[in-house]
Amino acid sequence: MDPFLVLLHSVSTGLSSDELTELKFLCQGRVGKRKLERVHSGLDLFNVLLEQNELDAERTGLLRELLASLRRQDLLRLLDDFEAGAAGGAPPEERDLHAAFDIICDNVGKDWRRLARYLKVTDAKIDAIEEKYPRNLTEQVRESLRVWKSSRREDAAVSHLVRALRACQLNLVADLIEEEQQARGLENESKSSRGGSGGTTMSLRSWDSDRPALGTPW
Repeated sequence: MDPFLVLLHSVSTGLSSDELTELKFLCQGRVGKRKLERVHSGLDLFNVLLEQNELDAERTGLLRELLASLRRQDLLRLLDDFEAGAAGGAPPEERDLHAAFDIICDNVGKDWRRLARYLKVTDAKIDAIEEKYPRNLTEQVRESLRVWKSSRREDAAVSHLVRALRACQLNLVADLIEEEQQARGLENESKSSRGGSGGTTMSLRSWDSDRPALGTPW
């Protein structure tokens, strides 16, 4: 089974009926009323979003936003784990950035605004991030890093983050990133010395052949 579909199934299983109702409300601007009336589970909703190209393995921002609205840190951690696994197959620079993002999110705390400003994230973007993820500090930090990465494109590098952290007097966090990078480098060298060195089919219909069709009572 595709890892992204496994993630969606796990998230759906973890949702209460009240949380599903809230997600449907949050998706009213994206999903038509008739489609929402036929949604009876998280899988139903995710399948609609997949069909409308609102969600896929490469674009998990909407799913993160929805889970953050529910304040479900446990489900957000599942998403983090999926993204970390996806990053494992990415180029080394992308894996390094993902690892650095995790360290910053775990350690920067309320200093993220100062770091974001040093990284040239505008005050308007910072305000929008706070509005998008109210009362969720970790997601505010992560979103600010995504905004920075998007603005820098191919130029985004771990060295830029380390330099920014030190400029903001966040030396402990910078040290943690550099230590992690060194450990990853040693691990890669060890694997090399030992001689070690497709697209997603977006459908949840095949998750369970016995599952009723959308809108059919259980």
